[in-house]
Amino acid sequence: MLPSVVTRIDAIEKVTGQAIYAEDIYLAGMLYAVPLHAKYPHAKILEIDISKALKIAGVVDIITAKDVKGEKRFGTVKKDHYFFASDKTRYAGDVIAMVAATSLEEARAGRDAIEVKYEPLPTVFSPKEALKKDAPRIHPEKDNNICAEACVRHGNTEAGFAESDKIIEREYRTQHIEHAYMEPEACIAIAGKDGGVAIRGGMQHPFTAQKFVAAATGLPLDKVQIIQTTLGGGFGGKDDTISLICARTAILALRTKRPIKVVYTREESIRESYKRHPFSVRYKAGVKGDGTLNALEADITTDSGAYCSTSPFVIWRPTVQCTGPYIYPNVKCDSRAVYTNNTFTGAMRGFGSPQINFAIESFMDEIAAELNMDPIELRRKNFFTQSCTIHTGQTLDKHTVSTYEVVKVVLDRFGWDEKFAKCSRGKPDTSGNYYGVGMACSYRGVSLGAEGDDYCAAKIEIAKDGKIYLEVGVAENGQGLKTAMANICARELGVPIEKIVYKDVDTLRLPDSRATVASRGTLAGGNAVIAAARKIKNGAKIALGEWRGPKTSWDEEKGQGEAYFTYVYGCNAVELAVDGKTGIVHVEKVVAAHDMGHAVNPQMAEGQVYGGIIMGMGFALKEEVIHKNGIIQNTNFDKYKITTSSEVPTMEAIIVENPDDTGPWGAKSLGEPVNELMGGAIANAIYYATGVRFRELPITAERVRKCLSV
Repeated sequence: MLPSVVTRIDAIEKVTGQAIYAEDIYLAGMLYAVPLHAKYPHAKILEIDISKALKIAGVVDIITAKDVKGEKRFGTVKKDHYFFASDKTRYAGDVIAMVAATSLEEARAGRDAIEVKYEPLPTVFSPKEALKKDAPRIHPEKDNNICAEACVRHGNTEAGFAESDKIIEREYRTQHIEHAYMEPEACIAIAGKDGGVAIRGGMQHPFTAQKFVAAATGLPLDKVQIIQTTLGGGFGGKDDTISLICARTAILALRTKRPIKVVYTREESIRESYKRHPFSVRYKAGVKGDGTLNALEADITTDSGAYCSTSPFVIWRPTVQCTGPYIYPNVKCDSRAVYTNNTFTGAMRGFGSPQINFAIESFMDEIAAELNMDPIELRRKNFFTQSCTIHTGQTLDKHTVSTYEVVKVVLDRFGWDEKFAKCSRGKPDTSGNYYGVGMACSYRGVSLGAEGDDYCAAKIEIAKDGKIYLEVGVAENGQGLKTAMANICARELGVPIEKIVYKDVDTLRLPDSRATVASRGTLAGGNAVIAAARKIKNGAKIALGEWRGPKTSWDEEKGQGEAYFTYVYGCNAVELAVDGKTGIVHVEKVVAAHDMGHAVNPQMAEGQVYGGIIMGMGFALKEEVIHKNGIIQNTNFDKYKITTSSEVPTMEAIIVENPDDTGPWGAKSLGEPVNELMGGAIANAIYYATGVRFRELPITAERVRKCLSV
């Protein structure tokens, strides 16, 4: 077999500036379009006057809700998101109008000349308040503000608590998070002579964008072509928002018969785009005196914001995984996503797992403290084991359950026992600083599972000159998917990777291969590529390969079923120091071990680990979207703080390989598990350093300093 470690096939074009992003495309006669966002997070729209704006030099067209010829609203799960606000605004990122002009400056001048009359309505910004019977309805057609609900039921928690020696209750909270991709939303739409429209842009899910555009324009899907350009980062954030933008841009292109280009500013992007869901998690655990976990009740509430987006899926995953990789014979979990007038929330790297794992892993260490028990011993006593039946009723007998393995690898490499003994535990050193270590581990369902229909397609074509053209239905989001797919294709066919020509995703050339989410890119795409390659090896010159995920099941009322067809396991350990004067937390070292089945390209796998660590540090220590009366206060990176290069710790990535029959050559997933463990690991390390337990993220220097000064 050919080498597994190869240079990224898109590396040279990216570092030399040859990669084509949406902003790089310029066409003859092109117009520039900009959005007009809502002035109020909740208000009736009494009048929209565009007469003055149309008189601005260079302004060619302005569209509002009345110009949407197809469906007025659409959505990934529920059709509740308006392409343009019409009757009222529901959050401050709602778009009222879009202006097209011959220059960007003229478009902005036209936007500023639009006059909108509003009648402010009562607002609600807290899920707790939104759940009250008399709360303002974000969507008046609904009886309440509940967007989605999920549950798990296993055993009898009342009996379990009665049989327990100790009952422990805690509550944890996480924050709104911005995706902070380098490239803001951008696309260009071109009207076709056949009445259709073609769009090139930076989106994670071209097939989703195709559906949004078709819905808004009234065109059939085969008249809407979406071609993905090089993507400057996504992390789950280039889905609903960019799809809505594509739809508006398409309407303008079809009306003006001229190419329309949209490139958001950072402020426009942060104002309109969806965020990571903030969670409130209440846990109640019943435990035996020897540390045996006996019963768990979990209650999860999250802020969906103004629209549904992917909230049903985002709450379902943490509901399913509410116990962490630990056996509880009795479990009751209830979750809900609630509409408010805040910025809507949707997919972000981890899909609810960073939030719930912060709570789970903090709670495990708190249980250990209540029992005066070593936190590692508590975990090992209750880990999932091979062929065990977990709280969802699923028996884990079709893959290697490697929780114990990944934890052992990390703790041994980290030198846990020695470092844990040195923790300050609230007693500063002679310089007034604190030292601590912490760890967190998890299990994670692979791919979509019972959330959706798992499918992917790939096409391979052998050209006369011997080149091999490869197209895959999952998208390159910057994670190295093109290289992984080309590598699999080359190795399967026994040819150098240089012979593979990778073509960007085109929705008119492949079947809908579902969203590139849930760390499913390598698994779904790789299986489809192998299927196509094997047809080529049997003599075909062009072949379509298809993959369908193994069967899963879920009973929504009983909260039971085979939620995912396989799982991955991981562990992160963190070493840090806390400055006693400033409260600044310095993460010094992170060791992470993750079982990904098989590393198709070990070097890129390590890169995923490093990126996940750094992103998780921001979640734990710095990042938070600040709303004030529904308006985001930090709409650029001068006020929205992310982890910088000077804060990157020493990192060690350990790839554990237990091949899985469901994946290409045994590969599973890796993109999200590392990221989702940093919150819990850092919170635990800060506790063993300072003696202060933080149950709310982010753990900023200001919060630490305030607690240490008490």
